[in-house]
Amino acid sequence: MPAVVRSDVTRRLFGVFSVLFGLAAASLTALHFARAGWPIHHANAWLVLLAGELFLLAYAIKAWGWRYLFAQGGRPRVLTLAAAGGAASVGGVALPGRFDEVIRIAVVRRCRGCKASLGAVGLSVVLLGLLDSVALTPLASVAAVVAAPSTTLRIGLVLVAVAGVAAAAVVLFLPRVAGHPRVARFRVAGWAREHAACPRAAATALALIAASWILRGLALFVLLKALSVGASLSLALAVLCASAASAALPVAPAGQAMQAGAGAAVLVAAGIHVEQAVAFAVAAQVLVVVAGALIVVAMGTDHVGASLRRRARASRVAFAR
Repeated sequence: MPAVVRSDVTRRLFGVFSVLFGLAAASLTALHFARAGWPIHHANAWLVLLAGELFLLAYAIKAWGWRYLFAQGGRPRVLTLAAAGGAASVGGVALPGRFDEVIRIAVVRRCRGCKASLGAVGLSVVLLGLLDSVALTPLASVAAVVAAPSTTLRIGLVLVAVAGVAAAAVVLFLPRVAGHPRVARFRVAGWAREHAACPRAAATALALIAASWILRGLALFVLLKALSVGASLSLALAVLCASAASAALPVAPAGQAMQAGAGAAVLVAAGIHVEQAVAFAVAAQVLVVVAGALIVVAMGTDHVGASLRRRARASRVAFAR
């Protein structure tokens, strides 16, 4: 890694850019809805605020779980990982699907205190996606049995659940496969064995990631309640699983648009008017993006503050000499 990339000036500029990026995303969103009007005009403002806080907390809990997917000595800070998730959500407004993973890796690698290699960060992102699928399995199963308004959606939710079971097998057996005598002789197997999460760490990460998805489901339920249309927890879970499944498509237009469209389709299939379904789906994605932007601002502010404190300490030391 070139020295200029690791310099304090570069890191300070990255922090300033993060603050401006988050503030710009939040400001443009607020400006758009100030002109066009909030999609759900008659929503309970307090419930909308509560939903936003739940989305914010979900970011933090998921970042906490993601942290366990790194080796003990190279785990980034929770704020760094939460900001990586937030930046990916904000970037998903305009960038095609799957580009959010690139944003996650870039943010983690550029933030201070990251000792993990590029490969380790990339592997953690892959494991994070697999554990997302595992965490969604029980939620998709419940939604398929209780809330699926059509056979097509029920089949889709069953596929989400099956994918979660397959992902669980991959995460569970990856260290064992890498340690198998026939595989261990390859260099990549040793690298994977060194950086892959052990079963205990993976179980802890899974518990926290599952809690994060549950919080997002509760946030959608609260938002449905705020709209006073179809407020049921099972319907919120169906919207959540459909949106998450659409985000996993390998090639897609802007990620947030895909998720909003999938959520709206579930609501329309459940009998909710098209206009209300689209308004709810857009409002939900707006809250997710704004919450992510706020975390990016917090990370950037912390980044700049740390750089200024280091510079002040260096100045004091130089003055004392």
